[in-house]
Amino acid sequence: MRFAFIVALIFASAAFAQERNDRLPPVISQALMQAGIPVTAVGIYVHEAGAEQPVLALGEARALNPASTIKLLTTFAALDQLGPAFRWSTEVYTSAPLQGDVLAGDLVLRGSGDPRLTLENFWLMLRNLRARGLREIRGDLVLDRSFFASADANDPGGFDNEPSRPYNTQPDALLVNFKSFRLGFIPDGARRAVNITVEPALPQLQVVNNLLPSAEACGDWVEKLKVTASGDASSARLVFAGSFPLACGEKERHYSLLAHPQYVHALFSMLWPELGGSFSGGVREGTVPAGAKPLLVNASQPLVDIVRDINKFSNNVMARQLFLTLGAATLGAPAAADKSARAITQWLEVRRLAMPELVLENGSGLSRVERISARGLGQLLLQAGRSAVMPEFVASLPLVAVDGTMRKRLNGADVAGQAHIKTGSLAGARAIAGYVLDAKGRTVSVVFLVNHARAGEAISAQDALLKWVYSR
Repeated sequence: MRFAFIVALIFASAAFAQERNDRLPPVISQALMQAGIPVTAVGIYVHEAGAEQPVLALGEARALNPASTIKLLTTFAALDQLGPAFRWSTEVYTSAPLQGDVLAGDLVLRGSGDPRLTLENFWLMLRNLRARGLREIRGDLVLDRSFFASADANDPGGFDNEPSRPYNTQPDALLVNFKSFRLGFIPDGARRAVNITVEPALPQLQVVNNLLPSAEACGDWVEKLKVTASGDASSARLVFAGSFPLACGEKERHYSLLAHPQYVHALFSMLWPELGGSFSGGVREGTVPAGAKPLLVNASQPLVDIVRDINKFSNNVMARQLFLTLGAATLGAPAAADKSARAITQWLEVRRLAMPELVLENGSGLSRVERISARGLGQLLLQAGRSAVMPEFVASLPLVAVDGTMRKRLNGADVAGQAHIKTGSLAGARAIAGYVLDAKGRTVSVVFLVNHARAGEAISAQDALLKWVYSR
């Protein structure tokens, strides 16, 4: 009797699994089967704006790793709470009075987490400072990074053992140029050589070029590079070996090197003399002294521009800066990840968005532990579509077959140019989430999360869902 019950239970479970699979459009079921991905590894949620029930829901309550689609939660929360016009400030103070154009003391920089204080923006800030009459600095450069809790003890290679990749750059209240170097690879066919350029060309970075040009097709040129990185907080060395196909033309690659204070000091020491200034001091950390005189407040680009960069190009570093800013804005400085997680949870409660499965680590998706359900993410998209910041939010998402991380997907399909979709990609996780404007002019929120060893093969099934939603 017990054996018969167990057999019946097995058949009932199989029937239930088959029933869930049959709810999928056949083209999507077939794509998943071809990829070797079971329906138990996916979460799908498709909901038309204004409808009471979803068009399609499968595994929608599963807590899954959303990879970079979690940026949708971070950026919508930021737009809603801080406002599209929010700006970060980087402040400059003097610890001694100016005597003509000479500062016989320290120059203090205080950051508040500007995610896009790039090389160009940092240069403009220093140019503005120079225009205010300051020329010679006889003291040190003092960096006030206290707005963020210190992340110096974090291992930038802890996520995937790639500490020099820019996406692993740790957050910092005084993040300058993502503390990165842009290396250009310029083939010279006449000399049968490959030149390497560095920007910024700081003496703290030594580049050894042992690259050999090759006549093979470009293909995956990065795989052909053999790179050895070494160094410490204050100096670094990159040795390039392997080959570089001449057919590639000019290419570039970025590397995150040095520690935050040493990078800022090196960049300042190079740029200030170029602007006609004089500086030979050291660098140290501290806070703005009492009574210090403010010289300059440098405002960042508005949040709406930052959000666009984060979502269009899936910028993890900027997303983490924004995530920490949310915590500080709500619960006070110093910013810390646990504060930000609490701040977003409180905001979700106010928004009446129930996500009991939600796990947040850094708000960027560069995480093995972050979790959300397809239904939770889908409901978030529906609310964002009804919010006052809807135009800014939707415009920040990649447009299918046009730009961002969706630029090369679904070219020539009917849905091309008709959907704003955020992508997510990690080892074992592939995700899409966003909006489709279907053939009948209806706006549909779409989420498709996959957590499986073969998740990388899920792209065809996800693209099939987008095409199905558009033409259903």
